[in-house]
Amino acid sequence: MSMTQQAAPAVTTPPALGPKKETDGRTAQRPLALRLLARPEVGVLLGTVAVTVFFLVAAPPVRDGSSMANILYQSSTLGIMALPVALLMIGGEFDLSAGVAVITSALTASMVAYQLSVNVWVGVLVALVVSLAVGLLNGWMLVKTGLPSFLVTLGTFLMLQGANLAVTKLVTGNVATDDISDMDGFGQAKRVFASSFEVGGVEVKITILWWLVFAALATWVLLRTKYGNWIFAVGGNKESARAVGVPVTFTKISLFMLVGFGAWFVGMHQLFSFNTVQSGEGVGQELIYIAAAVIGGCLLTGGSGSAIGPVFGAFMFGMVQQGIVYANWNPDWFKTFLGVMLFGATLINLWVSRTATRR
Repeated sequence: MSMTQQAAPAVTTPPALGPKKETDGRTAQRPLALRLLARPEVGVLLGTVAVTVFFLVAAPPVRDGSSMANILYQSSTLGIMALPVALLMIGGEFDLSAGVAVITSALTASMVAYQLSVNVWVGVLVALVVSLAVGLLNGWMLVKTGLPSFLVTLGTFLMLQGANLAVTKLVTGNVATDDISDMDGFGQAKRVFASSFEVGGVEVKITILWWLVFAALATWVLLRTKYGNWIFAVGGNKESARAVGVPVTFTKISLFMLVGFGAWFVGMHQLFSFNTVQSGEGVGQELIYIAAAVIGGCLLTGGSGSAIGPVFGAFMFGMVQQGIVYANWNPDWFKTFLGVMLFGATLINLWVSRTATRR
């Protein structure tokens, strides 16, 4: 009997294709451009470039080295103070007393040195203690009462504004302090806070150097230290930050004291630049500091920002302030330009934020 065998049909095995690459929006890497736009300082950088190019064209004197040094000087006196204000805003708070606190510091140093006939460095150190105490008071009142920083620092603003005028009149009999330029230690203090040096034949104020040093230090603190993480954490959600062990009270109070330190430094610069201080000055400057920080990418709600952004914001202010003068325009338009810049920067920051988070 013959047996017939039936051949089994051949089976074709498809080649292995390897694991399928995941392409959903959660794991796909965003393009470099979007990652750059996620940086809070990108918007103000674009605005700074635009404003600078505009005044380089509209005001030819801006191109001169001495003019640019003057612009940088104006920017530095604003930028030194804008840095701690920006850190405070990243931490979720802001300080309305920062402008008059600068004058309080300068008045304290001047009157202590002159009225007590002591070395001006004694007045400088007393002013530092007073400035830090003002920051400590603001921070302590905030954390102990739970009141918004707007109300706490508004009260401090009014108290300092009144005290600056009343105490100066009581002590000196005038609205300004006495000239201290011939007192012991004045020359040394002036070299630290208000001296100049030459670069390529152009006179450069030392505040520009201090500004860059403080900006580098603030950037390092924010990006490389535990304290920087604490600042972002308390600004984002202080209760969540406290739950994971962040010292919220210490962080808030220390940020206000940093603003006090900035007020002291700028106050010392004003004192040793002009030898005397007008007690009614400083009102309104706090809004300029806050605006420079906002233009620099710091959110009023806290938890976001950088130290580099306010540097660009301060430079933009200095460029507009001096650019209007060099262009021979009416300086009364300065505040209008500032308002336009603030509004434009807010829109740019909003656009940058939405673009950066778009998939």
